[in-house]
Amino acid sequence: MKSILLPALATLCLVFSCSPEKPSIQDKSQISLDKRTLQDKIKGGWAGQTIGVTYGGHTEFKFNGTMIQDYVPVEWDSTSIEWWYDNIPGLYDDVYMDLTFVRVFEEYGLDAPVDSFANAFANASYPLWHANQAARFNILNGIRPPQSGHWMNNPHADDIDFQIEADFAGLMSPGMANTASTISDSIGHIMNYGDGWYGGVYVAAMYSLAFVSDDVKWVVTEALKSIPEGSKYRRCMESVIASYEKYPDDWKQAWFEVERNWSEDLYCPDGVFVPFNIDASLNSAYILIGLLYGEGDFTKTMDIAMRCGQDSDCNPASAAGILGTMIGYDNIPEKYRKALRPVEDRNFAYTDASLNDLYRMSYEQALEVVKRNEGKLSDTAVQISYQAPRPVRLEAGFEGHYPTRKAWIRKTIEQVGSFDFEGKGIIFKGSVTGPEEYVALVDMYIDGKLAESVKLPANHNTRRDEIGFKFNLPHGRHTVVFEWKNPAEGVKIQVTEALVFGNVPVQDKQYIQ
Repeated sequence: MKSILLPALATLCLVFSCSPEKPSIQDKSQISLDKRTLQDKIKGGWAGQTIGVTYGGHTEFKFNGTMIQDYVPVEWDSTSIEWWYDNIPGLYDDVYMDLTFVRVFEEYGLDAPVDSFANAFANASYPLWHANQAARFNILNGIRPPQSGHWMNNPHADDIDFQIEADFAGLMSPGMANTASTISDSIGHIMNYGDGWYGGVYVAAMYSLAFVSDDVKWVVTEALKSIPEGSKYRRCMESVIASYEKYPDDWKQAWFEVERNWSEDLYCPDGVFVPFNIDASLNSAYILIGLLYGEGDFTKTMDIAMRCGQDSDCNPASAAGILGTMIGYDNIPEKYRKALRPVEDRNFAYTDASLNDLYRMSYEQALEVVKRNEGKLSDTAVQISYQAPRPVRLEAGFEGHYPTRKAWIRKTIEQVGSFDFEGKGIIFKGSVTGPEEYVALVDMYIDGKLAESVKLPANHNTRRDEIGFKFNLPHGRHTVVFEWKNPAEGVKIQVTEALVFGNVPVQDKQYIQ
């Protein structure tokens, strides 16, 4: 599997003096695809993602910090996807989040401002979690992108969110990884920053390169050039590639290497001090393990990405989407396409569009992107001006912050009184329960100074899962006091726990005496 998808491999070799064993493409190389092939690949990307998320749906976050053993079965038949559509349609948040952004391009064109994308997903009716939900809250409360995804405003900035919804950027940028990165810059920073953003940049770049090569190793390695050297995210991906080269027949050994070196989730409020890990770096590593060890086999790729655990529906979705783009819809095994056909005309939950709509919109947008980037269209073919991937800028969130303590509080906000801690950052987790229309007004004071004045809705779709948080404090002793300004009958604000961050990692094991 080492051919470049040109009219003929020989043409590429004549122009660039490469051998079939070691294909290479230079920046601005002109790559031709017939329109039917382009269409089939875009369709394969969306189909692969939908199949992959279904394949792992029954295991999502049930295996945290452990692989899913070989004896755990995956049942599949012609009704598998339809069942999830009918019973748990929220499984497809991977796809309908993408669809939100594709729809904005459809309505406003390629020059749609970032606020159009931010407003579309912030005001959508579907529920969100983690970085997406924090960004929705920020946007609805006047914190616009890119600040809505910045780690100072979003404790979930390193989470997987943009990684699972960046597919659209690669699928509309065939062979143009830098264009995919540009699209990812504006939209990805709506909800993520640093490593969380890099997850989406890398996934989009792999999709983009899957249009021009069927060499999986080349695609994942070349796409990694989109990520700046020195970033933790890139070092993690490089370690997976190194493990593959050292243990080419043992994906489980590669998994163990990832667990040993990269499995700390240091910042997500739900992943600190517990096995749950929704960090983009770790879950990207699982995508990469699936792609490399899957060796171009559709089922094997999905299965390995799923069996790595953690976000084990999203990871096979990304891996199968990238591979689906590479091989095209028509080469996805029939048993999966058979399950897909009954739903291809059905609108996704919370949307007015279906997979067939996605196939069409992404194809039309890809043609426009090709034309804008020195490409050409004829009646039957597209000529793509290939872009050799260049690294995006280096950025890192939560620098100098290290989790040192989890304090269980489990009190109402009135019962908390004052809370003392030593460190430079703190997150209070909790919830507001009451009538959907109720919005709590809460001030958080640190050392007698107002640190945050926030509106906390009881409504699940517009909620914030953190009662209060603050980073970049001077390291030392601090006292936190909450003031609930509009208490009401039948409303409760529960503060469940506090996560404290210091300025140095905890190196020594600490035992409860």
